[in-house]
Amino acid sequence: MTEKPTTAPRPTAEQLLAARDTTIEDVTAPGLRVLFCGINPGLWSGATGHHFARPGNRFWPALHRSGFTPRQFRPDEQRLLLDLGLGITNVAPRATAKADELTADELRAGGAALTERVLRLRPRVLAVLGIGAYRTAFGRRTASIGRQERTIGDTEVWVLPNPSGLNAHYTLDALAAEFAGLRAAVTPAG
Repeated sequence: MTEKPTTAPRPTAEQLLAARDTTIEDVTAPGLRVLFCGINPGLWSGATGHHFARPGNRFWPALHRSGFTPRQFRPDEQRLLLDLGLGITNVAPRATAKADELTADELRAGGAALTERVLRLRPRVLAVLGIGAYRTAFGRRTASIGRQERTIGDTEVWVLPNPSGLNAHYTLDALAAEFAGLRAAVTPAG
């Protein structure tokens, strides 16, 4: 039986309002297997300081179902990812209620900053979670989900679907399957 993660206290309306335009700390280290990259923190993440913190976000369940984690981690356990060679960052740093509040200029500037971060940290794979944000941030209008032809230095680039609960195009099972495809590519055979 899978253990259900306990939920953190719900931020108050005042805390969510105060979280607008804040930033949260990346979960990174040099030489990771995969650096997962969200579009930007939501207000729940801004209020809690934890990535993918909103209860409807499917990042943590997809990460577990795909086999990246031995159990479903809670957002407040995000630093445990480092022990598995995984990390989290964002294209744009500021917290918003919805990603569509970001401007194209913010996404392009975020793509440039992300490129510098990847060149410094040298993860094996950068996995951007959101096709629209990737296309705008990196000027790749025809990019599709999956491994990209483009690399950043020695780092492979993958695009995975946005795990937000607002992304109705992907069920949790379909999202987990895309994550599993990446996991299979970065897990040694044997």
